[in-house]
Amino acid sequence: MLILTAKDIQQCYSMKEAIAADKQALKIYTQGNSEVPLRINFDVQNGQCLFMPAHIKDNDVVGIKIVSVFPNNPKLGKPSVPAQVLMIDPKTGEVCAMLDGTYVTQLRTGAVQGAATDLLAKKEAKRAVLIGTGGQAISQLEAMLTVRPLTDVAIYDIDTNKAKQFTEEMKQRFAHFPAHLYFSQDLDSDISRADIITSVTTSNTATFNGEKVKSGAHINGVGAYTPKMHEIPESVVKQADIRVLDTKDGVFAEAGDIIDPINQQLVTKDDFFELGDLVIDPQKCRVNDQQITLFKTVGTAVLDVYVGYDIYLKAKQQGIGTQI
Repeated sequence: MLILTAKDIQQCYSMKEAIAADKQALKIYTQGNSEVPLRINFDVQNGQCLFMPAHIKDNDVVGIKIVSVFPNNPKLGKPSVPAQVLMIDPKTGEVCAMLDGTYVTQLRTGAVQGAATDLLAKKEAKRAVLIGTGGQAISQLEAMLTVRPLTDVAIYDIDTNKAKQFTEEMKQRFAHFPAHLYFSQDLDSDISRADIITSVTTSNTATFNGEKVKSGAHINGVGAYTPKMHEIPESVVKQADIRVLDTKDGVFAEAGDIIDPINQQLVTKDDFFELGDLVIDPQKCRVNDQQITLFKTVGTAVLDVYVGYDIYLKAKQQGIGTQI
């Protein structure tokens, strides 16, 4: 069995590769060539344990992500949400790899936004806004920078000090990209100029003013993942010309910022595509620079398993990781 840490994965696998893998994973999902059972959730004494399996029929790959939520772990010097991805060898049925699940989640979540932005944002998009500076924010920023030649990215968080610190750290981390990264002191103004808007928060209310969104903008809703969370304004959901989801089953069951507009009859379920639909038929993507486009994701184990196996193959080929 090959053990792959976050550092190992960073050494052998890029955001660009993850974006390509996510596109293929969701294409497979939309075509019905995968099996994704409902996740299993156990409430235990100190927290929760979640098991998220998937089967990719095309290459007969099976894997599972195991995530625990143990709020008291930081007191023990351990992460509050530890996770691992286990891959099964399709030839022998043995566990062939164990990957750092926290990093795989961050990578594939950034990459799925990158995939949507690549398919939907204007080709010459220059200005972007990132809302939220939590654990998923780094990969979200990297994905936007990877797929478009951005010149400016405004970074915003309700915690001003946190946003300022994050911005300074990202200037160093992504210095190889030409974009100017700056802390947003006027979110409305930055939203009104943005070609790409990515919100990655767990907010119960909209994180920006939908009336400020300009013609031709692309919006990503990445963070909110329960029926009570609503980071995307209802006005944006209503006015978007193209509305895309990672999976309909997941978003319609879990994402409050999509569920509520449907319940209020502002939109219908038939008004949405899956990202896999766009990979299969690019004609469903943006056709002009005036369209407003929207992407919403809540995640799916298909992404973890497809990306996880792709990482495993590349690490094995390059001799990276620890074999036990």
